[in-house]
Amino acid sequence: MKIGIIGVGWYGFKPSIKDSSFREMMFEASTRAYEEANINPRTDVDTFISCQEDFWEGISISDEFAPDPIGGAMRPTMTVTGDGIQGIVHGIMHISSGLSNITTVEAHAKPSDILSLNHIIEFGHDPIYGRIGAKNCNFLAGLEAVKYMQKSKIEREDLAYVVAKNKELGLKNPRASFASKLSIDDVMNSEYVVYPLTELDISRYVDGAIVIVLASEEVARKYTDTPIWITGASFASDSTLELSELGEANYLKIASKKAYQMAKINPKQIKSAFIDDTYSYKELEHIEALGLSQNVKEDLREGQFYPGGKIPVNPLGGLLSVGRPLEASGLSLLLDAISYLRDGEENAIVGSWRGIPTFTGGVLVVSRK
Repeated sequence: MKIGIIGVGWYGFKPSIKDSSFREMMFEASTRAYEEANINPRTDVDTFISCQEDFWEGISISDEFAPDPIGGAMRPTMTVTGDGIQGIVHGIMHISSGLSNITTVEAHAKPSDILSLNHIIEFGHDPIYGRIGAKNCNFLAGLEAVKYMQKSKIEREDLAYVVAKNKELGLKNPRASFASKLSIDDVMNSEYVVYPLTELDISRYVDGAIVIVLASEEVARKYTDTPIWITGASFASDSTLELSELGEANYLKIASKKAYQMAKINPKQIKSAFIDDTYSYKELEHIEALGLSQNVKEDLREGQFYPGGKIPVNPLGGLLSVGRPLEASGLSLLLDAISYLRDGEENAIVGSWRGIPTFTGGVLVVSRK
Protein backbone atom coordinates (compact mmCIF):
# COMPACT_ATOMS: atom_id res chain seq x y z
CA MET A 1 0.00 0.00 0.00
CA LYS A 2 1.21 3.49 -0.82
CA ILE A 3 -1.00 6.54 -0.34
CA GLY A 4 0.40 9.98 -1.10
CA ILE A 5 -0.02 13.15 0.94
CA ILE A 6 -0.10 15.91 -1.66
CA GLY A 7 -1.22 18.88 0.39
CA VAL A 8 -1.58 20.07 3.98
CA GLY A 9 -3.14 23.15 5.53
CA TRP A 10 -3.60 24.35 9.08
CA TYR A 11 -5.02 27.32 10.93
CA GLY A 12 -4.91 28.54 14.51
CA PHE A 13 -2.92 26.66 17.15
CA LYS A 14 -3.45 29.30 19.77
CA PRO A 15 -5.05 28.90 23.21
CA SER A 16 -8.00 30.93 21.97
CA ILE A 17 -9.00 31.98 18.43
CA LYS A 18 -11.56 34.69 19.11
CA ASP A 19 -12.13 36.07 15.61
CA SER A 20 -13.04 32.83 13.81
CA SER A 21 -15.70 30.17 14.35
CA PHE A 22 -14.75 26.50 14.04
CA ARG A 23 -16.31 26.52 10.57
CA GLU A 24 -14.17 29.49 9.51
CA MET A 25 -11.08 27.72 10.89
CA MET A 26 -11.97 24.65 8.79
CA PHE A 27 -12.32 26.88 5.71
CA GLU A 28 -8.97 28.59 6.29
CA ALA A 29 -7.14 25.27 6.72
CA SER A 30 -8.88 23.79 3.65
CA THR A 31 -7.99 26.76 1.46
CA ARG A 32 -4.32 26.42 2.38
CA ALA A 33 -4.29 22.66 1.78
CA TYR A 34 -5.93 22.93 -1.66
CA GLU A 35 -3.54 25.73 -2.63
CA GLU A 36 -0.54 23.61 -1.67
CA ALA A 37 -1.93 20.58 -3.52
CA ASN A 38 -2.85 22.78 -6.50
CA ILE A 39 -6.32 21.25 -6.81
CA ASN A 40 -9.90 22.48 -7.03
CA PRO A 41 -11.97 20.75 -4.30
CA ARG A 42 -15.17 21.10 -6.33
CA THR A 43 -13.83 19.11 -9.27
CA ASP A 44 -10.74 17.19 -8.14
CA VAL A 45 -11.66 15.77 -4.71
CA ASP A 46 -13.78 12.61 -4.76
CA THR A 47 -14.59 12.18 -1.05
CA PHE A 48 -14.39 14.35 2.08
CA ILE A 49 -13.91 13.22 5.68
CA SER A 50 -14.28 15.37 8.80
CA CYS A 51 -13.37 14.17 12.31
CA GLN A 52 -15.65 15.72 14.89
CA GLU A 53 -17.87 15.00 17.86
CA ASP A 54 -21.18 16.58 18.88
CA PHE A 55 -20.12 17.04 22.51
CA TRP A 56 -17.00 19.01 21.57
CA GLU A 57 -18.96 21.22 19.13
CA GLY A 58 -21.90 21.80 21.44
CA ILE A 59 -24.19 21.17 18.46
CA SER A 60 -26.43 18.18 17.87
CA ILE A 61 -25.78 16.41 14.54
CA SER A 62 -22.71 18.61 14.04
CA ASP A 63 -21.78 16.66 10.91
CA GLU A 64 -24.33 18.78 9.04
CA PHE A 65 -21.81 21.61 9.37
CA ALA A 66 -18.95 19.57 7.88
CA PRO A 67 -19.38 19.81 4.08
CA ASP A 68 -19.50 23.57 3.35
CA PRO A 69 -16.21 24.75 4.93
CA ILE A 70 -14.12 22.02 3.29
CA GLY A 71 -15.66 22.22 -0.20
CA GLY A 72 -17.82 19.12 0.19
CA ALA A 73 -21.32 20.59 -0.26
CA MET A 74 -23.48 18.21 -2.34
CA ARG A 75 -20.47 15.87 -2.56
CA PRO A 76 -19.70 12.54 -0.81
CA THR A 77 -18.87 13.62 2.74
CA MET A 78 -18.63 11.53 5.90
CA THR A 79 -17.68 12.22 9.50
CA VAL A 80 -15.59 10.16 11.91
CA THR A 81 -16.20 10.49 15.63
CA GLY A 82 -12.58 9.88 16.46
CA ASP A 83 -9.05 11.17 16.27
CA GLY A 84 -7.72 12.50 12.96
CA ILE A 85 -5.50 9.46 12.43
CA GLN A 86 -8.66 7.35 12.40
CA GLY A 87 -9.95 9.71 9.71
CA ILE A 88 -6.76 9.16 7.70
CA VAL A 89 -7.27 5.39 7.88
CA HIS A 90 -10.82 5.84 6.58
CA GLY A 91 -9.44 7.98 3.75
CA ILE A 92 -6.93 5.25 2.89
CA MET A 93 -9.80 2.77 2.68
CA HIS A 94 -11.70 5.10 0.33
CA ILE A 95 -8.71 5.22 -2.02
CA SER A 96 -7.62 1.58 -1.67
CA SER A 97 -11.14 0.35 -2.40
CA GLY A 98 -11.34 2.39 -5.61
CA LEU A 99 -14.06 4.67 -4.25
CA SER A 100 -11.79 7.70 -4.57
CA ASN A 101 -8.60 8.94 -6.19
CA ILE A 102 -8.31 12.03 -3.98
CA THR A 103 -9.74 12.30 -0.47
CA THR A 104 -9.63 15.21 1.96
CA VAL A 105 -9.35 14.51 5.71
CA GLU A 106 -10.13 17.34 8.13
CA ALA A 107 -10.07 17.62 11.93
CA HIS A 108 -10.46 20.63 14.20
CA ALA A 109 -10.98 21.74 17.76
CA LYS A 110 -12.16 24.87 19.51
CA PRO A 111 -12.00 24.01 23.22
CA SER A 112 -11.89 27.72 24.10
CA ASP A 113 -15.62 27.78 23.25
CA ILE A 114 -16.41 24.96 25.73
CA LEU A 115 -17.56 26.24 29.10
CA SER A 116 -17.77 22.85 30.84
CA LEU A 117 -14.93 20.80 29.36
CA ASN A 118 -14.37 18.78 32.54
CA HIS A 119 -18.04 17.82 32.66
CA ILE A 120 -17.95 16.63 29.05
CA ILE A 121 -14.89 14.48 29.78
CA GLU A 122 -16.69 13.13 32.86
CA PHE A 123 -19.66 12.26 30.66
CA GLY A 124 -17.34 10.18 28.47
CA HIS A 125 -16.58 7.84 31.36
CA ASP A 126 -18.46 4.63 32.02
CA PRO A 127 -21.72 5.63 33.77
CA ILE A 128 -21.24 3.11 36.61
CA TYR A 129 -17.49 2.80 37.19
CA GLY A 130 -16.09 6.04 35.76
CA ARG A 131 -18.50 8.86 36.54
CA ILE A 132 -17.51 9.29 40.17
CA GLY A 133 -17.92 13.03 40.23
CA ALA A 134 -14.18 13.61 40.37
CA LYS A 135 -13.26 17.27 40.66
CA ASN A 136 -10.11 16.69 38.62
CA CYS A 137 -10.62 15.25 35.12
CA ASN A 138 -6.96 14.15 35.10
CA PHE A 139 -7.37 11.72 37.99
CA LEU A 140 -7.36 8.66 35.71
CA ALA A 141 -4.09 9.80 34.10
CA GLY A 142 -2.57 10.14 37.56
CA LEU A 143 -3.59 6.60 38.45
CA GLU A 144 -2.21 5.21 35.20
CA ALA A 145 1.01 7.21 35.50
CA VAL A 146 1.71 5.68 38.93
CA LYS A 147 0.96 2.21 37.58
CA TYR A 148 3.24 2.72 34.59
CA MET A 149 6.06 4.15 36.70
CA GLN A 150 5.93 1.16 39.06
CA LYS A 151 5.92 -1.31 36.19
CA SER A 152 8.72 0.32 34.18
CA LYS A 153 10.72 1.63 37.17
CA ILE A 154 10.32 5.19 35.91
CA GLU A 155 10.96 7.99 38.42
CA ARG A 156 9.32 11.37 38.73
CA GLU A 157 12.53 12.96 37.43
CA ASP A 158 12.23 10.96 34.19
CA LEU A 159 8.90 12.61 33.49
CA ALA A 160 10.57 15.98 34.03
CA TYR A 161 13.16 15.02 31.41
CA VAL A 162 10.35 14.46 28.89
CA VAL A 163 8.79 17.84 29.66
CA ALA A 164 12.08 19.74 29.43
CA LYS A 165 12.97 17.99 26.14
CA ASN A 166 9.66 18.61 24.40
CA LYS A 167 9.26 22.18 25.62
CA GLU A 168 12.77 23.03 24.34
CA LEU A 169 12.37 21.27 20.98
CA GLY A 170 9.09 23.09 20.41
CA LEU A 171 10.99 26.37 20.11
CA LYS A 172 11.66 25.36 16.48
CA ASN A 173 7.97 24.83 15.72
CA PRO A 174 5.82 27.79 14.55
CA ARG A 175 2.69 26.06 15.93
CA ALA A 176 4.13 25.59 19.44
CA SER A 177 2.39 28.14 21.66
CA PHE A 178 3.71 26.52 24.83
CA ALA A 179 7.38 25.98 23.97
CA SER A 180 9.92 27.22 26.49
CA LYS A 181 13.36 26.61 27.92
CA LEU A 182 12.94 24.82 31.25
CA SER A 183 15.28 23.07 33.63
CA ILE A 184 14.54 19.74 35.30
CA ASP A 185 14.21 21.62 38.60
CA ASP A 186 11.64 23.97 37.05
CA VAL A 187 9.44 20.97 36.31
CA MET A 188 10.16 19.13 39.56
CA ASN A 189 9.28 22.21 41.63
CA SER A 190 5.97 22.87 39.85
CA GLU A 191 2.77 22.32 41.77
CA TYR A 192 1.01 18.99 41.28
CA VAL A 193 -2.32 18.88 39.47
CA VAL A 194 -2.69 15.23 40.36
CA TYR A 195 0.27 13.15 41.55
CA PRO A 196 2.69 12.58 39.82
CA LEU A 197 1.71 15.14 37.18
CA THR A 198 2.32 18.88 37.47
CA GLU A 199 0.69 21.42 35.20
CA LEU A 200 3.84 21.23 33.02
CA ASP A 201 3.35 17.46 32.58
CA ILE A 202 -0.10 17.99 31.06
CA SER A 203 -0.57 19.36 27.53
CA ARG A 204 -2.80 22.41 27.36
CA TYR A 205 -5.79 22.72 25.05
CA VAL A 206 -5.45 24.71 21.86
CA ASP A 207 -7.78 25.85 19.05
CA GLY A 208 -6.84 24.65 15.58
CA ALA A 209 -7.92 23.09 12.29
CA ILE A 210 -5.95 20.80 9.98
CA VAL A 211 -6.64 19.47 6.48
CA ILE A 212 -4.68 16.67 4.78
CA VAL A 213 -5.14 15.85 1.08
CA LEU A 214 -4.61 12.17 0.24
CA ALA A 215 -4.22 10.66 -3.23
CA SER A 216 -3.63 7.27 -4.80
CA GLU A 217 -0.02 6.59 -5.81
CA GLU A 218 -0.69 7.14 -9.51
CA VAL A 219 -2.60 10.39 -8.98
CA ALA A 220 -0.17 11.71 -6.35
CA ARG A 221 2.72 11.48 -8.83
CA LYS A 222 0.74 13.69 -11.26
CA TYR A 223 0.43 16.51 -8.73
CA THR A 224 3.84 16.54 -7.04
CA ASP A 225 7.32 15.10 -7.35
CA THR A 226 7.76 15.07 -3.59
CA PRO A 227 4.71 13.51 -1.89
CA ILE A 228 4.97 12.09 1.60
CA TRP A 229 3.93 8.44 1.45
CA ILE A 230 1.82 6.57 3.96
CA THR A 231 3.00 2.95 3.81
CA GLY A 232 1.37 1.52 6.94
CA ALA A 233 -1.74 2.48 8.91
CA SER A 234 -4.01 1.09 11.57
CA PHE A 235 -5.96 1.99 14.68
CA ALA A 236 -7.11 -0.14 17.59
CA SER A 237 -8.89 -0.08 20.94
CA ASP A 238 -7.92 -2.06 24.02
CA SER A 239 -11.17 -2.27 25.98
CA THR A 240 -13.21 -0.30 28.47
CA LEU A 241 -11.74 1.21 31.64
CA GLU A 242 -12.71 -1.81 33.74
CA LEU A 243 -11.09 -4.33 31.40
CA SER A 244 -8.10 -2.43 29.98
CA GLU A 245 -4.68 -2.76 31.55
CA LEU A 246 -3.53 0.46 33.20
CA GLY A 247 0.11 1.26 32.52
CA GLU A 248 0.11 -0.53 29.15
CA ALA A 249 -0.69 1.13 25.81
CA ASN A 250 -2.04 -2.07 24.28
CA TYR A 251 -3.97 -0.04 21.70
CA LEU A 252 -0.70 1.16 20.15
CA LYS A 253 0.89 -2.29 20.40
CA ILE A 254 -1.98 -3.75 18.35
CA ALA A 255 -2.13 -0.88 15.86
CA SER A 256 1.64 -0.67 15.35
CA LYS A 257 1.97 -4.41 14.73
CA LYS A 258 -0.44 -4.12 11.81
CA ALA A 259 1.11 -0.88 10.52
CA TYR A 260 4.62 -2.34 10.59
CA GLN A 261 3.39 -5.39 8.67
CA MET A 262 1.73 -3.22 6.02
CA ALA A 263 4.84 -1.07 5.64
CA LYS A 264 7.13 -4.14 5.65
CA ILE A 265 9.34 -2.46 8.19
CA ASN A 266 10.42 -3.15 11.77
CA PRO A 267 10.79 -0.67 14.65
CA LYS A 268 14.61 -0.64 14.34
CA GLN A 269 14.26 0.87 10.85
CA ILE A 270 12.16 3.83 12.07
CA LYS A 271 14.21 7.06 12.00
CA SER A 272 11.94 9.47 13.92
CA ALA A 273 8.79 9.33 16.04
CA PHE A 274 5.88 11.69 16.55
CA ILE A 275 3.82 10.20 19.32
CA ASP A 276 1.15 11.30 21.74
CA ASP A 277 2.49 13.10 24.81
CA THR A 278 -0.79 14.43 26.17
CA TYR A 279 0.79 13.59 29.52
CA SER A 280 4.55 13.33 29.96
CA TYR A 281 4.43 9.66 31.04
CA LYS A 282 2.41 8.82 27.90
CA GLU A 283 5.39 9.57 25.67
CA LEU A 284 7.46 6.93 27.46
CA GLU A 285 4.58 4.44 27.59
CA HIS A 286 3.98 4.91 23.87
CA ILE A 287 7.68 4.53 22.99
CA GLU A 288 7.59 1.13 24.70
CA ALA A 289 4.34 0.13 22.99
CA LEU A 290 5.76 0.99 19.56
CA GLY A 291 8.91 -1.04 20.27
CA LEU A 292 11.21 1.95 19.67
CA SER A 293 13.44 1.40 22.69
CA GLN A 294 14.53 -1.59 24.72
CA ASN A 295 15.39 0.58 27.73
CA VAL A 296 13.31 3.74 27.72
CA LYS A 297 14.69 5.17 30.93
CA GLU A 298 18.33 4.72 29.92
CA ASP A 299 17.78 6.10 26.41
CA LEU A 300 15.90 9.10 27.82
CA ARG A 301 18.64 9.96 30.32
CA GLU A 302 21.33 9.55 27.64
CA GLY A 303 19.54 11.99 25.31
CA GLN A 304 18.83 9.34 22.67
CA PHE A 305 15.38 10.83 21.99
CA TYR A 306 16.83 14.19 20.88
CA PRO A 307 17.69 14.91 17.21
CA GLY A 308 21.03 13.21 16.60
CA GLY A 309 20.23 10.40 19.05
CA LYS A 310 19.11 6.84 18.32
CA ILE A 311 15.62 8.01 17.41
CA PRO A 312 14.33 11.57 17.76
CA VAL A 313 10.98 11.51 19.60
CA ASN A 314 8.75 14.53 19.09
CA PRO A 315 11.63 16.59 17.67
CA LEU A 316 9.24 19.50 17.05
CA GLY A 317 7.92 19.55 20.60
CA GLY A 318 4.88 17.25 20.52
CA LEU A 319 1.59 18.13 22.17
CA LEU A 320 3.30 19.42 25.32
CA SER A 321 4.63 22.32 23.23
CA VAL A 322 2.03 22.63 20.50
CA GLY A 323 -1.03 22.00 22.64
CA ARG A 324 -3.82 19.47 22.39
CA PRO A 325 -6.44 20.23 19.72
CA LEU A 326 -8.83 17.42 20.79
CA GLU A 327 -9.78 15.30 17.73
CA ALA A 328 -7.09 17.04 15.64
CA SER A 329 -4.27 15.88 17.96
CA GLY A 330 -3.25 12.97 15.74
CA LEU A 331 -3.16 15.19 12.66
CA SER A 332 -1.08 17.72 14.62
CA LEU A 333 1.53 15.00 15.16
CA LEU A 334 1.25 14.05 11.49
CA LEU A 335 1.83 17.69 10.49
CA ASP A 336 5.03 17.69 12.54
CA ALA A 337 6.14 14.43 10.89
CA ILE A 338 5.49 15.82 7.40
CA SER A 339 7.53 18.95 8.18
CA TYR A 340 10.36 16.82 9.53
CA LEU A 341 10.41 14.53 6.49
CA ARG A 342 10.30 17.49 4.10
CA ASP A 343 13.44 18.75 5.85
CA GLY A 344 15.25 15.54 4.95
CA GLU A 345 14.49 12.68 7.36
CA GLU A 346 13.87 9.30 5.71
CA ASN A 347 10.83 7.99 7.58
CA ALA A 348 8.76 8.43 10.73
CA ILE A 349 6.09 6.78 12.81
CA VAL A 350 3.07 8.70 14.06
CA GLY A 351 1.26 7.34 17.13
CA SER A 352 -1.90 8.97 18.45
CA TRP A 353 -4.12 8.44 21.48
CA ARG A 354 -7.70 9.70 21.70
CA GLY A 355 -7.30 10.71 25.34
CA ILE A 356 -9.14 10.08 28.58
CA PRO A 357 -11.15 7.95 29.11
CA THR A 358 -10.44 5.97 25.95
CA PHE A 359 -7.94 3.21 25.27
CA THR A 360 -7.91 3.91 21.52
CA GLY A 361 -4.97 4.90 19.36
CA GLY A 362 -3.80 5.05 15.74
CA VAL A 363 -0.48 4.53 13.97
CA LEU A 364 0.87 5.71 10.61
CA VAL A 365 4.19 4.83 9.02
CA VAL A 366 5.24 7.66 6.68
CA SER A 367 8.26 8.10 4.44
CA ARG A 368 9.75 10.26 1.67
CA LYS A 369 10.25 7.27 -0.67
